[in-house]
Formats: sequence, structure tokens, C-alpha cells
Amino acid sequence: MNTKETRKNIIRAGRKAVDELIKVAEEKIITHTDDDVSADRLKNAAATKKLCIMDAFEILQRIEEEEAILEGKPKEEKKERVFKFAEGRSK
Repeated sequence: MNTKETRKNIIRAGRKAVDELIKVAEEKIITHTDDDVSADRLKNAAATKKLCIMDAFEILQRIEEEEAILEGKPKEEKKERVFKFAEGRSK
């Protein structure tokens, strides 16, 4: 198997991984309402969902980069997000 086919296989696997992460992120945090759910468990569940979402975005970004490489497109330079406080914008 050549490198190009291997990259395509990895991209396919990455898309499947994103689908699975979406399924995890969509699951309800509280499934049994009659049970007393502790704040720590809720916090951990929410953190896990956030991690799934962030991982999915990272995978998608990398997939886009790899697809651009396979298509021979030039690499785009990353723009850094600059956050300004209201005071800085008002001057």
C-alpha cells in the first residue's frame, strides 16, 4: 500500500472517529432522574462531552489539512485570533 492510499484510509477512519465522538457528545448527561446525581459526576460528564467536541474539531481540522495535501493545494497560513477588550476597541 502506498502513502497516498494510507492517507486516504486514515482520513476515512478519522471521519468515523468524528461520528463516534458526536454520538458521545449527543448522549444525555442525566439518564435516570429518580437518582440523586452528584455535582462531581455532572461536572465530569460535561467535561467529557467538551473533550469529545474539541477532539472532533481537531480531527476535522487535520482531515482538511491532509485532504489539501492530497489535492496538492498550497498550505494556508493560520490566522491567530486576537481578542481585544472593549476599552481597546473604543480608542
